[in-house]
Amino acid sequence: MVNRINKVITALQRAGIAFGPMQLLTVAGRRTGQPRTFPIAVLEIAGGRYIIQAYPHAAWVANVRAATTVTLSRGRRSSTARLAEVPVEERRPLLRELVTKSPASVGKRYVTTGLADSPTPDGVAAAAERIAVFRVEPG
Repeated sequence: MVNRINKVITALQRAGIAFGPMQLLTVAGRRTGQPRTFPIAVLEIAGGRYIIQAYPHAAWVANVRAATTVTLSRGRRSSTARLAEVPVEERRPLLRELVTKSPASVGKRYVTTGLADSPTPDGVAAAAERIAVFRVEPG
């Protein structure tokens, strides 16, 4: 189901239709080196821009960890960026803020995907070691 939705979001973004915080993340595959594109939410939190893992074993996380730069596209505009992984202890307040300021479905998603045990801000923050968080920096 997620893959089908991702294909629709990717097609809309490539057609120039941007919505919400969604952008396309293009990164070299860690094994093949071939470009891989994923629809990703780039979130404004604590005065910065962040990309936060929402599903376990997300391929984009491993690819970003192996890459030096990525391309972020929104509609017809794109830019090169560097994604810096946030240390676990620094993730906790970011995850707490994300869940506090978002609809309840955001916290629940972390529980249904198995990344967190509780949908509360503190429950998701407690799962920081299982949830990758990347700060978007200029490339």
